[in-house]
Amino acid sequence: MTKTSRLTLFFIASMVVSGATSADIAIIVNPSNTAEISTDDIKSLFSGRQKSFSNGKTALLLSLEEDNPTRSEFHDAVLGKSDAQMKAYWSKLLFTGKGTPPKETSVAEMLELIADNPNTIGYIDAASVNGNVKVIATF
Repeated sequence: MTKTSRLTLFFIASMVVSGATSADIAIIVNPSNTAEISTDDIKSLFSGRQKSFSNGKTALLLSLEEDNPTRSEFHDAVLGKSDAQMKAYWSKLLFTGKGTPPKETSVAEMLELIADNPNTIGYIDAASVNGNVKVIATF
């Protein structure tokens, strides 16, 4: 195999792998949550600018743990920020008393907490969604 053939093969394989690692992010709530939740609401909730759903209920935010790659994808795709920028942002809000960052959980714990509480909202890889939660948006 020539050097050019190996490079071409490597490039094609890289494209396939990079496409496979980019998964849809599902924004999930409890199935009994009937609030109207727009994309702007999701951004406002997860950036601390909005604290409740359209029905007046206080939103309890859940975020994936730091080592979960879907967390980075969510910050980038939905909030337009890096993990470091979001950490600094929430640190500032916490320090000034203007907000509390979302509770960090594993995927399994997030699914359980959302299934148990109609006021929770979180995000996971769309492939992990089960019948106990409702998807309200995907990114």
